[in-house]
Amino acid sequence: MDDLSPTALTTFRLPVGDGHELYVETIGAADGIPAVYLHGGPGSGCQPAHRQLFDPTRFRAVLFDQRGAGRSTPARSRETNTTAHLIADMERIREHLSIERWLVVGGSWGATLALAYAEAHPERVLGIVLRATFLGTRTELDWAFGTGLSTFYPALYEDFLSLLTAEERRSPVDSYFRRILDPDPAIHGPAARAYGDTERILSEVRPATTRLDFSPSSRLPATALMEAHYFSHDSFMAPDQLMANAHRLAGIRGIIIQGRYDLLCPPRTAHALATIWTDAEIRVVDNAGHSLSDPGITEAVTAAIQSFA
Repeated sequence: MDDLSPTALTTFRLPVGDGHELYVETIGAADGIPAVYLHGGPGSGCQPAHRQLFDPTRFRAVLFDQRGAGRSTPARSRETNTTAHLIADMERIREHLSIERWLVVGGSWGATLALAYAEAHPERVLGIVLRATFLGTRTELDWAFGTGLSTFYPALYEDFLSLLTAEERRSPVDSYFRRILDPDPAIHGPAARAYGDTERILSEVRPATTRLDFSPSSRLPATALMEAHYFSHDSFMAPDQLMANAHRLAGIRGIIIQGRYDLLCPPRTAHALATIWTDAEIRVVDNAGHSLSDPGITEAVTAAIQSFA
């Protein structure tokens, strides 16, 4: 572990059982307000840019790569990798760092995990900051890769379906997940790239391209395999679990950052959650979509975190 100053970056690896070892880092003041950042995907990993969301003089921020993601090992492992495992891992990290309660911050899948953790352990949560609220349901996925995709990018939707047989097109999301999880590279390779590129286009308010490129490539998106694993199992949660248990968030202050034109996590999801979680405030960012890098999103998330100081 490195520890050069009161606000230095420190890193360590934490065994959490089942053969998994997590990459964990902390940044900020040793006596700062504890906070944990949950990356998206699932499967993407935390990035240096995520550290910049926290004022190092006011916060002690904890960032980690979830099971099978980023620098955690085994890489891309789906064994003993479920939402319940990730929640338990967060508790191991919290206990290891002797943190009693912390601010929970996450976007997209990170928002899903943030809500699942907070509903399981509300007594450990100082507050919640969400970006791009995703509840981990098949309804949301079917809208994003079906109705939403065909409405806003009809040509891209045709590209997306072109990889599938006529029978598979009856349930394209399920078909993509089956293909991505197929052990044959000739099957999972094209599917993972098409799914990843489609998701990337939907996540950007001004994508550089809006069509799929099916030319041969060895590149596989880091999140496609893990998303297929999680989402083909309904995020390893009961139907509508996060909405059904939203009453457990009562008394926890929350701020939800919502891009007006988010095609993956549209505003209606955040508003539905806030009707039950009445301690949450929605802050809409106009001219922005899903990505943390969209205009105004990073600034809004940073301001929301800072408001807890």
